[in-house]
Amino acid sequence: MAFRLLAGGLVALSLAIPQPASAQRAPSPPSQFPPGLPAASLVDIAYVEPTNPAQRPIYERLLKRQVLENLRAFLSPLRLPRKLVITMRSCNRANAFYSNARVTICYEYIELIHQRAPKATTPEGVTYEDAVVAGVVSVVLHEVSHGVFDLLQIPILGREEDAADQLAGFIMVQFGKNVARRVIAGKAHLWDYAGSKRPPRSKRAYADVHGTEYQRFYHILCIAYGHDPENFEDYVKKNILPAGRARRCRIEYRKIEHAFRTLLLPHIDRVLMEKVRQVEWVRPEDGRP
Repeated sequence: MAFRLLAGGLVALSLAIPQPASAQRAPSPPSQFPPGLPAASLVDIAYVEPTNPAQRPIYERLLKRQVLENLRAFLSPLRLPRKLVITMRSCNRANAFYSNARVTICYEYIELIHQRAPKATTPEGVTYEDAVVAGVVSVVLHEVSHGVFDLLQIPILGREEDAADQLAGFIMVQFGKNVARRVIAGKAHLWDYAGSKRPPRSKRAYADVHGTEYQRFYHILCIAYGHDPENFEDYVKKNILPAGRARRCRIEYRKIEHAFRTLLLPHIDRVLMEKVRQVEWVRPEDGRP
């Protein structure tokens, strides 16, 4: 599945959850990992068998692709003060969240990503597989970002949800041109789809700690365009990303990069980070049902 995409960026993040009795661990990491790339010692992982039989195929694909094992290896350069855990399980609602050094990704959320993925390639070149990969990668990086902020006590001005989106987007554009295009365009499609299907908002809805779907849509495109204008120039030419916003995207991206280098890079093992960046984390079939 999509999580093989989770490394190749400049950063390593982490999460954790105690291993439930009903949880099952996947096999050890695949042999393609560079020598000396350890599993993150401060990251525990667990796949909990789904309570809904319809989620069984998702659970089995995650196990087969060693999604959490890949994520744990990706996080190995990050130095945390205490353990964090990642778990995948049924939640009875489409959700993903961080709380008390634990990240939970619900099988229902992965089902929702599959439902929202385009059945045919979009005008921007987004395929079904791209959207699934992007949806899974982005939600994991977003929730891991909350864990990093918490465990490392990273100071945040503004809404933490916005900061988590920024860090996740920053990491996603570090994967190289082709992969960055795939995950950013895929995630932008998912935000656009979600925004188009939402009923009119009440006034109270704007009290939510998250931005609206369309605000997050434009923000992730701006991060990508600020990092690599050539790779995402078509979004500006088609007026999908308004020119007025695009002119400031380079400044916005540099501010995120500065924050990353100042606040997070000191907690990352540079030698291990380079080994992580050498791994090819994406396979052509990632994202397929």
